[in-house]
Amino acid sequence: MPGEPLRREPTDADAWSARADAAEAAVVSRHLRRLWGLPWTTLGVVGWPATRGERFFLRWHYWWQAHLIDCAVDAAERQPSEGRRTRIVRLTRSHRLRNLTGWTNAYYDDMAWLGLALERAQLSQLVSHKRAIAKLDDQMYSAWAPEIGGGIPWRKGSDFYNAPANGPAAILLLRTGKVWRAEEMAEWIDATLRDPDTGLIFDGIRLRPTGSEVEKPVYTYCQGVVLGLETELAVQTGEGKHRERVARLVDAVDKHLTPNGVIRGSNGGDGGLFPAILARYLTLVALLLPGDTVRDERARQTAARIVLDSAESAWANRLAVDNLPMFGHDWTKPAEIPAAGEAVVRNGGSVDSSTIPERDLSVQVSGWMLMEAAARLARSI
Repeated sequence: MPGEPLRREPTDADAWSARADAAEAAVVSRHLRRLWGLPWTTLGVVGWPATRGERFFLRWHYWWQAHLIDCAVDAAERQPSEGRRTRIVRLTRSHRLRNLTGWTNAYYDDMAWLGLALERAQLSQLVSHKRAIAKLDDQMYSAWAPEIGGGIPWRKGSDFYNAPANGPAAILLLRTGKVWRAEEMAEWIDATLRDPDTGLIFDGIRLRPTGSEVEKPVYTYCQGVVLGLETELAVQTGEGKHRERVARLVDAVDKHLTPNGVIRGSNGGDGGLFPAILARYLTLVALLLPGDTVRDERARQTAARIVLDSAESAWANRLAVDNLPMFGHDWTKPAEIPAAGEAVVRNGGSVDSSTIPERDLSVQVSGWMLMEAAARLARSI
């Protein structure tokens, strides 16, 4: 039944921290390399085993690297060290170098994710990128288009306005002090993309002169970014409607997206990151959602349960390769060993999965992100 928790023994904070350490070590060992052999650089190779082209970073996938930076910040916050801070410095420097044209690109969702990672690195690790954050923040702010029915678009020049762009963009704007714009974006998402039947958030809407069309796929990460946005708005504004939206969406996620109590799996490619993004923001709900009503408390407890049960299942289904974990793309199923010789391929504006999704950096960063989320919960509740 949806929402039924796994049968598990409580795992203490030290054990979760050790699991997060192992997940970090696995990504560092298999995926992190110098960019083009340059000193003081580090970037994530998008597949393992890697092709020659991947090792030379002919492909690199901007938004995957943003989440890699975010996970590096997670680890440094959990257990600070000079080595971890240095890794963040190298990752951010290398991101800028590999992007060639600066910090920005054509995709608002990509830029929002990078902005969030850089803002966290600056706040908690004193890795300063004020100009980069300001530039990315301005991209989000200036793209707002209420006059045509948005929202900000998925990419520059697109007629598609979606949750994966508007959610993280609004969180970034909120964290940089533009609370009013974040509230406007939250209102737009709730009015435009919420499914009235399930309470879940649809992917996006196409705004055309001939009429709008909602695209109704339901992805786990769309729920995550809205949970994060509404939780932070609840903290900053004190308005009860944001707490109510969080509670409603947590219930919907629990009912529809957690078979056997575990966040629904995706595939590799871009989809490899989807479930962990939901886990990241469910953790935010569990730790930060204000309020003392029964419904507030249930939302916090449900969010924590989903994250910890998902992490327990992902850990139980991992493979051990050279004594380091390899996580599966579906946390309820045993992980598979990937094969060599296959490249991760971009398909238009998205990235396809490898035949065996475990090969993809996105899937392994997702497992690391989940372990960090569980470790943060375990030491805080």
